Amino acid sequence: MRICLILEGCYPYIFGGVSTWMHQYINEMKEHEFVLWVIGANAKDKGKFVYELPANVTEVHEVFLDDALRVKESGKMHHVFTAEEVESLKELMLCKRPDWEILFRLYHEQKINPMSFLKSEEFLNILTKCCLTEYPYTPFADAFHTMRSMLLPVLYLMGSEVPKADVYHAICTGYGGLLACLGGYVYKKRVLLTEHGIYTREREEEIIRAKWVQPAFKKQWIAFFYMLSDIIYKRAFLVSCLFTNAMHTQVQMGCDKDKCRVIENGINYDRLSSIPLKEDDGWVDIGAIVRMAPIKDIKTMIYAFYELSTRRENVRLHIMGGVDDEEYAKECYDLVEQLHLENVIFTGRVDIVTYMEKLDFTILTSISEGQPLSVLESFAARRPCVTTDVGCCRELLAGNEEDSFGIAGYCVPPMYREGLAQAMDRMCESRSRRLRMGENAQRRVEAYYRKEGMVEKYRKLYQEVEEADGRNRI
Repeated sequence: MRICLILEGCYPYIFGGVSTWMHQYINEMKEHEFVLWVIGANAKDKGKFVYELPANVTEVHEVFLDDALRVKESGKMHHVFTAEEVESLKELMLCKRPDWEILFRLYHEQKINPMSFLKSEEFLNILTKCCLTEYPYTPFADAFHTMRSMLLPVLYLMGSEVPKADVYHAICTGYGGLLACLGGYVYKKRVLLTEHGIYTREREEEIIRAKWVQPAFKKQWIAFFYMLSDIIYKRAFLVSCLFTNAMHTQVQMGCDKDKCRVIENGINYDRLSSIPLKEDDGWVDIGAIVRMAPIKDIKTMIYAFYELSTRRENVRLHIMGGVDDEEYAKECYDLVEQLHLENVIFTGRVDIVTYMEKLDFTILTSISEGQPLSVLESFAARRPCVTTDVGCCRELLAGNEEDSFGIAGYCVPPMYREGLAQAMDRMCESRSRRLRMGENAQRRVEAYYRKEGMVEKYRKLYQEVEEADGRNRI
């Protein structure tokens, strides 16, 4: 089967949990041919892959959002919009439920120039009607620029060249989900969706905190990403996620429950399970396997460790991972200096198998997660964890109803530095407790989170597509 994987902002450009999972996934599925259709932010990153692509990746199609800003208008637009087309464009601007078939036809098949449309009289007429009903007291200039910046990437992406494949498998909603639906439309193929986190909810959290979004338009931007999730929830043949609560969220957001599947993450258990425990040397070493990015909330981790270090002397924090955000990373380095923390070590990217031998337990302070591979890897190596209560971290630490292995760590609310400090302190005070939790953790991963089981479930997903296609051909 020729599978088109649609990815946004991750593999093969950066290291991280989703990228690690994707690389492993492709390598395990040697019987399939993969085409990568990847969305990046900046065209300057074209071809700058940090992974050596597996042999069964036969094509890579790159699309960059900042290229949309370089689109030149092709002169006055001569297309005369029908009433149905105007209605779909209005629904798109209002972030409701446009007829995507009409929009795909306009911007993919008929190749309407996005910039020519955004400078057209028709755009102004539709925008004016939208503003009169939705934003009667907002300056029109603000609405004009917001709407153009919102629509331009979508209109640009709909005009993309579509790689040919037997199935289009998106690894997120958002822009990636839109391209998957475009591929399914162009070649009349089935669409699959796998969500590691709930992309729309993550964007919603970012927009609420964002300073670049005017308060009057935050609701509109949030609705925009809900609209992009709606298109693939409705069009996907099957939708998978990592844990049951995520599936409930997908259903709550409009996905048909009958098409939903839960497929847990899986790791290379054998690679990690034989790592020896650290011998007791009087120090407690805490590891954070994490990218340097705001969503990982490393600043709260540093503050919490500062609180811990006022209570305990022989503690060290090892922050292991590459830099996603240079500005944020510098803020973290500066914070460590300001707090005079001598026992915080920024290692950069390391070989986890080798470095894990130095650690007693690990910590994760993310604001948002799905089912973090770093926690599963720590568990496989018999290291318990302190995590924030995001994604399915609580379920990983405590188990589900079918799981009687016992507690494998402590879970606290996000951004709660005092709670994190207390949880780390409790973990530090008893080596025997850490060892007991580590044994629980390892047994849980061995039973439920091995890569072999995960890959087999995805193989069955593709088999369902092949069987459905076969039935349609009869």
